[in-house]
Amino acid sequence: MSSDAVLKNLGEHIIGKIGDDIIDYKVAYNELTLNARGDKIVRILGFLRDDTSCSFVQLMDVCGVDYPERAERFDVVYHLLSLKHNHRIRVKIKTDEETTVPSVVDVYPSANWYERETWDMYGIMFDGHPDLRRLLSDYGFQGHPLRKDFPLTGYVEVRYSEEEKRVIYEPVKLAQEFRTFDFMSPWEGAKYIIPEDENIDEGNKG
Repeated sequence: MSSDAVLKNLGEHIIGKIGDDIIDYKVAYNELTLNARGDKIVRILGFLRDDTSCSFVQLMDVCGVDYPERAERFDVVYHLLSLKHNHRIRVKIKTDEETTVPSVVDVYPSANWYERETWDMYGIMFDGHPDLRRLLSDYGFQGHPLRKDFPLTGYVEVRYSEEEKRVIYEPVKLAQEFRTFDFMSPWEGAKYIIPEDENIDEGNKG
């Protein structure tokens, strides 16, 4: 039996057991993905861990995905591994900026820092998390850097001030060359002379 067929059988098994909690499933790239109801995520992951046909005992990752054009702009994605069956599964739920997602720390203790990172980067709230605070950014940081509407330059920059003898925060100041950058490169046919190329002999230009 092919690996895709095995995963399809597993998907059907899961639907047969907790189908009311699952919206749909698909098999692609040798992986099984479940689209699930967010309010049932604790029950779903508990089943996937404990059912002997699943045995997804290891939580590999929890992460966010931002689709700002959607009303429910965020996906929360859980990646699980079954060491017993050598299977991987992806579970996806949707939420918005206001709706909290149940924490799964009681099912997988390793979700603690994964959920903290997802909160820090996307602002997705996890209800019942024991210590939901920033993990990668500074405690006073404003905003969530992996949201699509967060500016690439950020809002503030950090530097050490010799005058004040401490780290200080300042608004981002863009140098003029970044404001007028034309996104061209020499290989794309730029007509101007590239800096430091002024003295290259015309006969040696490739």
